[in-house]
Amino acid sequence: MTGTLYVVGTPIGNLDDLSIRAARTLREVSAIVAEDTRTTRKLLDRYEIPVPVLISYFVGNRKRREPQILARLEAGDDLALVSEAGTPGINDPGSELVQVVSAAEFEVVAIPGPSAVPTLLSVSGLPSDQYTFVGFLPRRTGERSRLLERLAELEWPLVAFESPHRLRSTLTDLAEVLGDDRLVIIGRELTKRYEEVFRGSVGDAVKRFERPRGEFTLVIAPLEKAERRKRALSK
Repeated sequence: MTGTLYVVGTPIGNLDDLSIRAARTLREVSAIVAEDTRTTRKLLDRYEIPVPVLISYFVGNRKRREPQILARLEAGDDLALVSEAGTPGINDPGSELVQVVSAAEFEVVAIPGPSAVPTLLSVSGLPSDQYTFVGFLPRRTGERSRLLERLAELEWPLVAFESPHRLRSTLTDLAEVLGDDRLVIIGRELTKRYEEVFRGSVGDAVKRFERPRGEFTLVIAPLEKAERRKRALSK
């Protein structure tokens, strides 16, 4: 019998959000493949889970680690893949490992858990039967503006992550490309002690976040239908 790779969702902030199934899986596997072993140790300590073998797996070492991981699966070891926070494979290197393991025809099983994307969408008040997730927006202003221009007239919400040191420049680009009156919902430090959810115009957001701190998730409202028709007629 070969092993199984369990893709385990872990808390994005509040450690109480680990599911019963996820905790049981982390207890039972032979090794945990972790993007950040320090963060994973804190989670295991919180739930008094004996620390199994921890395998560091991130962008800089993944090519070296993949043969070791495949060898363990071939030997029959069950492994858990965890991200630094949230669901593996969502804007992190875990997706690369899932591709490699799947291509080698080992079983991959999802253990669902938290993610900042649905967390903020659920309190945004916007219809989210469709949305576009772009991960972190481009670092450079020109590339970021060009992407926003391509997405400016979407009929559903746009979701993105942003770092504190780039938030203000991103909001400035949003104001220039989409208009400073476009509705934006910004989640800061979601599920953590200083959690904040801001709802308002992009212009108001620029004023609110003068000195950004923490981790940010943005939900940008779609262009209103009336405004979309107006723009179409003006072209």
